[in-house]
Amino acid sequence: MDSLTQVRLTRDLIDIDSTTGLEAEAGEFISRTLEMLGFDVSRQPLGDGRFNVLAGMEQPAVVLSTHFDCVPPFFPSREENGLIYGRGSCDAKGTLVAQIAAAQRIWDSGERRVGLLFVVGEERGSDGARLANTAPRGSRFLINGEPTGNKLGAATRGVYRAKLRASGRAAHTSRPELGESAIDKLVDAIMALRGGQWPAADDLGRTFYTVGLISGGVAPNVVPPSAEAELMFRTVGDHAPLRREIEARTGGLVAVEDVLVVPPVRLKTLDGYDSEVFSFTTDIPFLDRWGTPLLLGPGSVTVAHTDEEHVATSDLVRATDLYEQLARTLLSSL
Repeated sequence: MDSLTQVRLTRDLIDIDSTTGLEAEAGEFISRTLEMLGFDVSRQPLGDGRFNVLAGMEQPAVVLSTHFDCVPPFFPSREENGLIYGRGSCDAKGTLVAQIAAAQRIWDSGERRVGLLFVVGEERGSDGARLANTAPRGSRFLINGEPTGNKLGAATRGVYRAKLRASGRAAHTSRPELGESAIDKLVDAIMALRGGQWPAADDLGRTFYTVGLISGGVAPNVVPPSAEAELMFRTVGDHAPLRREIEARTGGLVAVEDVLVVPPVRLKTLDGYDSEVFSFTTDIPFLDRWGTPLLLGPGSVTVAHTDEEHVATSDLVRATDLYEQLARTLLSSL
């Protein structure tokens, strides 16, 4: 697959809206593309019209994998100055095409121990990866693709998503003393968390968080009886100390509910490849039955999930070379 074909396929895939939950059309496109390239393709359905795509699974020792769902809002592709813009360009549709191109090269050389696993749902809980992990194919290594600037990941942070729920009592706002504001409680709890001393690790640094969602109340003239917020912690260790710190600091103002827990991961690196620690998380913790994990992909996380998301064409070509080299190096070690 030459670079022009890679660019065309990347743009074609970007131009399909595969916001999490809407991946079916993109899955069909990926499946048809792989079949036209001569791969044996299978679909692993999730029961809601979506499916994971698997190819080359006859005797895989090394599997190249990434996801093809994206965060909202969808916007299509364009090219400017050697850059491909569009939702999913670096996270992770350009990666997916580079992995196909690398696998095709290896297969064309007669080596058939490389497979492909493309999953749905990474952006909202990794349900595709969780399903794939129930049916591993005996691979020894998994090369996962995310925007790492074409460096090998040495480690990635985990995730702890927690929901804070505040309860109050409704009342007419002309008599606020008869009510109890859940929003006030929630705001007080959020402010109390700002002084938290969150855990740290030598390689990953200190835990940090954002308040990503807030909702509450029923009308401007009603003392709000309920409110909630969702927090996203980027973790460096077990989430249990975080929960204890949240509960201690909020002092009963809110109830704390676990939403998602993804552990941090230390990853395999190889001599001769640049490596870096990354603060994002991946599907890797949910694919632990697919072999020793490595992480590498084109593009930068600094533009992923933004309206300027892009990847350089040269980085896609470089990623293809790196995926091929990594796979061959790993195969030679077996």
